[in-house]
Amino acid sequence: MPLHKDDPKSVGGYKLVDRLGSGGMGVVYWGRSRSGRDVAVKVVHAQYAEDKVFRARFRQEIEAVRKVSGAFTAPVVDADPEAVRPWMATQYVPGSSLAERIRDHGALKGPQLRRLALGLVEALRDIHRAGVVHRDLKPANVLMAEDGPRVIDFGISRAAENHQTLTETGQMIGTPPFMSPEQFTDARTVGPASDVFSLAALLVYSATGRGPFDADSPYMTAFRVVHEAPGLDGVPEQLRAVLERCLVKDPAERPQLDVLAKEFAEALPEPDLMDPDTTTLRLGDLHTVEETYAGAGPAAPTTGGRRRRRLGPLLVAAGTVGALALGAVGYAQFGASDYSPAESDDPGSRWAAPPDGWQPWRTTVAEPARWGEVQPLGRADGGTGDASCVRSEDAVYCAGTNVLPERLDARTGNTLWRASLASTGSTKGTYDASILGVHDGTVLIRQSVARADSARATVHVIALDVQRGDELWRREVNDQNTQLIMDREIVLTVDPGGRIVTARDPRTGLDRWTGELPSGSNCAFLTVGTALYEHCFPQRGGTDAQLLRLDRSDGSVVKRLKTPYDSGVAGTVEGLLAVLPANHSGPDALEDSTFSTVLLIEPDTGKRTTIKLTKTYTGSTTLAGGTLWITEVDGRVSAVNPLTGKQTWRTSTIVENSGPPTYDAKTRTVYVASPSGRVAALDADTGENLWETGTHAETIPDSGAAKARVLPYGGALIAVTPDGTVFGLDPSDPSDPEEDSSSG
Repeated sequence: MPLHKDDPKSVGGYKLVDRLGSGGMGVVYWGRSRSGRDVAVKVVHAQYAEDKVFRARFRQEIEAVRKVSGAFTAPVVDADPEAVRPWMATQYVPGSSLAERIRDHGALKGPQLRRLALGLVEALRDIHRAGVVHRDLKPANVLMAEDGPRVIDFGISRAAENHQTLTETGQMIGTPPFMSPEQFTDARTVGPASDVFSLAALLVYSATGRGPFDADSPYMTAFRVVHEAPGLDGVPEQLRAVLERCLVKDPAERPQLDVLAKEFAEALPEPDLMDPDTTTLRLGDLHTVEETYAGAGPAAPTTGGRRRRRLGPLLVAAGTVGALALGAVGYAQFGASDYSPAESDDPGSRWAAPPDGWQPWRTTVAEPARWGEVQPLGRADGGTGDASCVRSEDAVYCAGTNVLPERLDARTGNTLWRASLASTGSTKGTYDASILGVHDGTVLIRQSVARADSARATVHVIALDVQRGDELWRREVNDQNTQLIMDREIVLTVDPGGRIVTARDPRTGLDRWTGELPSGSNCAFLTVGTALYEHCFPQRGGTDAQLLRLDRSDGSVVKRLKTPYDSGVAGTVEGLLAVLPANHSGPDALEDSTFSTVLLIEPDTGKRTTIKLTKTYTGSTTLAGGTLWITEVDGRVSAVNPLTGKQTWRTSTIVENSGPPTYDAKTRTVYVASPSGRVAALDADTGENLWETGTHAETIPDSGAAKARVLPYGGALIAVTPDGTVFGLDPSDPSDPEEDSSSG
């Protein structure tokens, strides 16, 4: 739009070329720096420049945008919040707003909607990691940039931990069709879940051209937001259930962004890259780019025989950040692997392509903490082998006994950082760490330090930033009689006295709620589906243990159930809790235990049904996909129906002493791994042995070591052995000729 006659010719040294738009707080101009760089310059309206509240809000906006990565916003180039008319210059982002895009071309479909949904989840995740709540996510504040959606206008955003608001004068600030119920009822309680609600409302509008609470007036719209169910007519069926959960009135019941990313990816699958509508991409036509963009993700299904190598993405994925070239792991020599495939008509057709940039790799995390002459993986009892890892997105996080927490690139095995948590010292001792979980840009670890001159170990829960490994917070805890967990949005800690349990925010460490553990009990926290449980076993022994279902919002006990004293909760099947009465109690009951029954408990009534198995098993178990998968010490793997007790199949492998098997629902495959680094893949339906590998570990830990694990990663696998060996396999070809190369 051309400049108005009363518009300034320049602001802060930036020549103003055109108007881009005008909003409630000010005017946005297309500006140009002296060097010729294009910028967007936002200038506060003259009538608001003397208003202290609006000036404070503008300072707040500048601060918020500076906190957030420029990959998902228009980053601040320059600003002067103290000028006569405060202004801010941001990077100029070519592209129309989402509101203009839908106005001119109609509702989004298929790949357009997928790209928007996943791009906005990435953007909100970055915004929330910076400690900011946007509070005004709407189509006009989303720019459809060529590299993915950008979120702009942080004029009413605020820090997530700041419960003060700049709307205490009675003004209702926001856009009613996209505001959350809590924005209308109590703005001081607005948190990240409010942006999730707004995201869902925006996606309904994007898919249908109308909002889920549209009405004839803003007041009626507000009433519908607070009191009525959303209107979702026209929303794609596969997306409707996800958006319904985002649009619930209670913020605590809305899904987290990490969960949404997975659910959106499943509900809005990528198109086949070989589809004619996809291959007719014209880079000069932004509208065509938006309609045909396929994004970066799993490749199209193979058509038989060996899998096709994945096609590169047509454009850079929205919000993709370049990999950091940090330090490299010192050890990455590949060893021989005798691949022995089972007979199969088409062994490659079931596998998806590995993620972009992935290659077979092998490394070790067995680096000793610097406590003098401590040996790698040397346990206090003299044994060896206690390393374990978890995978989250494109990273693998590992820790163990005398193994400092570190982050590996899941594609290459390169070490991105190793935490500097152990101090140097001359006193010998033992350092132990384990990964509790990863959430909201934070990896939580349990760290135990025991010195030879100390009567006991000092245990902390420590939060590290996933990108840099920097310590964010720590709390001393007592887990002598309690097993701690991280459950998505909370991490549970127990005070040094051993009685008070506190749920904390993983990113900040701030308290969410506190509760008291049952007196005289050893407890383990666990999640079963979406429910949070506390499984407590009386220290004096007995015949029964307590299984307490907790309200995750405040820690109160919702339901009290009983289980056998020696038992562990395996999971759920058809809504019933499946408990294994075994010769161990708690989570240990799922590893190296002997059992012959499954106890099914109705979680709301406590009704119990005992299912007798057709055999007695001794081994490790996983309940997934409605089946109990069992690995025995001698390498046999069994599939058992927990509702009937009948064995579906039983297959012998050379993978002995495996940990709990890994079930991959996408490929209908069960994976097992041995402490020596042998890996086997079995067909989940028939038990057919698809392939087995040779050993990958450098040493064979003793029998008391942690168990080996297999971690699916897109179309690839990552395996972890107790001696600290971590390696990546292509399940379609574990004997890939690249496996003799080095990486890391």
